[in-house]
Amino acid sequence: MTVPQSARPGLYYPKMPLGWWLRRPNYIRFMIREVTSVFIAIFLVVLLIEVHMVAQGPEAYAAVVAKLRSPGWIVFNVVALAFALYHTVTWFKLTGVVQVVHLGERRVPPGLVVAGAFVAWGVVSLFILYWLLVRS
Repeated sequence: MTVPQSARPGLYYPKMPLGWWLRRPNYIRFMIREVTSVFIAIFLVVLLIEVHMVAQGPEAYAAVVAKLRSPGWIVFNVVALAFALYHTVTWFKLTGVVQVVHLGERRVPPGLVVAGAFVAWGVVSLFILYWLLVRS
C-alpha cells in the first residue's frame, strides 16, 4: 500500500514546473535520451514478432517482412537507428564517470576509459560488418 507523498511527514518534495527540463541543455539531452529508449523498445518488440513469425513458417514471416517494407516502417527504423546511436554515444561518454577502473594502485583516467569503450565499439562493429560482407 502506497502512501500519498503529501501524507508522508518529514520529507521535502519540491514543486517542479511542467517544463523544468527545458531550463538547461543538460536536462534536455537527458530527456531526449530517455525518449530514445521508447523507440528502441518498440524496435525490439517488432524484432521479437519477426522471430515469432519465423517459427510460424515462411509464409507468415514473408507477410511480416512485406509489412515492414512500407515507407512508414522504413522511416521508423531509420529514426530508431539514429536514436540507438545517440543512446550508445551518450552511454559511452558516461562510462568515464560511472566506471572507475584501477590498474594496480593507479586509477585509469576517465578519458581513457571513454576512448576504450569507443574503440571496442568500433572494433566489434567492423568485425560484424566484415562478417556480414564475407557471408554474402
